[in-house]
Amino acid sequence: MNPVMVQLEGHAYAVDIGKGILGSWLERVRVSGHAAVVVDEAVAALPAARAFVDSVRSRTDKCVVVAVPSGEGSKSLGQFGRILSALAGQALSRSATVIALGGGVVGDLAGFAAAAYLRGVRFLQVPTTLLAMVDSSVGGKTGINLPEGKNLAGAFHQPDAVGIDLDWLDTLPPREFAAGMAEVVKYGVIRDPQLFAQCEQGRPQNLSAVVRRCVEIKAEIVAGDEKETTGLRAVLNFGHTLGHAIEQSAGYGELLHGEAVAIGMNAACFLSEKVCGLDPAASGRVRRALRAQGLPVVRAGLDYEVLAPAMGRDKKATSRGLRWVLCPQLGITELRGDVDERLVRDAVAFCADEGVRAV
Repeated sequence: MNPVMVQLEGHAYAVDIGKGILGSWLERVRVSGHAAVVVDEAVAALPAARAFVDSVRSRTDKCVVVAVPSGEGSKSLGQFGRILSALAGQALSRSATVIALGGGVVGDLAGFAAAAYLRGVRFLQVPTTLLAMVDSSVGGKTGINLPEGKNLAGAFHQPDAVGIDLDWLDTLPPREFAAGMAEVVKYGVIRDPQLFAQCEQGRPQNLSAVVRRCVEIKAEIVAGDEKETTGLRAVLNFGHTLGHAIEQSAGYGELLHGEAVAIGMNAACFLSEKVCGLDPAASGRVRRALRAQGLPVVRAGLDYEVLAPAMGRDKKATSRGLRWVLCPQLGITELRGDVDERLVRDAVAFCADEGVRAV
């Protein structure tokens, strides 16, 4: 293995990437004693997941398995409490390891439970979706949704290690794979024009290299701003301010996270043109890249008045209002708090216009 290292002050961990690596990875990360595997119900039914859980059990004195329903609805107070009760009910010790086996929902949920149980226990990430591999499994953000908005309760709780087995990608439905590619496009837009150019051609041929490059970008940004104190890490939320609001207003599960973010990136490009001079031709390239991945760039019926309350609760918002991640050119970002509300209304209207699909 040739891991990507996430170098943080006082803590560093390896992100291992490869095919068929989880057996040797478990040996290296030394899971023993007490463990809990939090797993997506759909993933739990797969032979590879059963083999992984059996491997964890063979290495531990006690292993609790908690399966949670698939979908964003599981990032809830109810499921959070259920996991904590399962850990406490089996009297798992402070030296226990919580392992997330699934996509971003499971990683966020299990990580928050690991942060809260006994004020913090060891945490490992085993992402099974493209989106979780390239984004949510790295960086230590954990949390759940509240009725008022997405990711409003949570904690920074870094994993001790991340094991990315690319074989899981063969289990993904096309729609789930496409949703993950939204984050890949995002990384290209904010940091790597060469990666972005690959996305314009459709599904990348070398997925291992693509996943690795995304993890490298994420690791570099997180190392520079682990807990979002300098503004650097906020660039990772390009497209997410409106995307999260769309996801919430549609009802979790109606749109996948990556689909909502794709529409949000279209809006962010529109605002980038108006506020910081992004070339309209570059905006067109972003839309074409998203469509090349089978992602939406518009959604009929978007209403600013419905979306505004959720945007106002965005984590990048300050007492002075929203801060937007914008791009003056591909590969460069700016954090702007001077975006006029009328422009945001125009951006929402732009993303509600079916005519944009052909632009």
